[in-house]
Amino acid sequence: MGEEPLAIEIDSAPGDPGARRVRCRLCGRPLTGAASRRTRLGPSCDAKLHPPGPEIRTRRHEVEQDTLPGV
Repeated sequence: MGEEPLAIEIDSAPGDPGARRVRCRLCGRPLTGAASRRTRLGPSCDAKLHPPGPEIRTRRHEVEQDTLPGV
């Protein structure tokens, strides 16, 4: 399998005259960041589709315990 060229230039600067304008798949805003252009999702739309998971600390709770005898 050979390397196929990408449909868009990821590393091109947004101000280049040869750069193709890439828009967000959800809201249609122009994308400037390389990661956003690669996924075709802006940061806010990506956060809507892929919310961060709950932290482990939010699932923990304190339990009242009696002190151990002899301590």
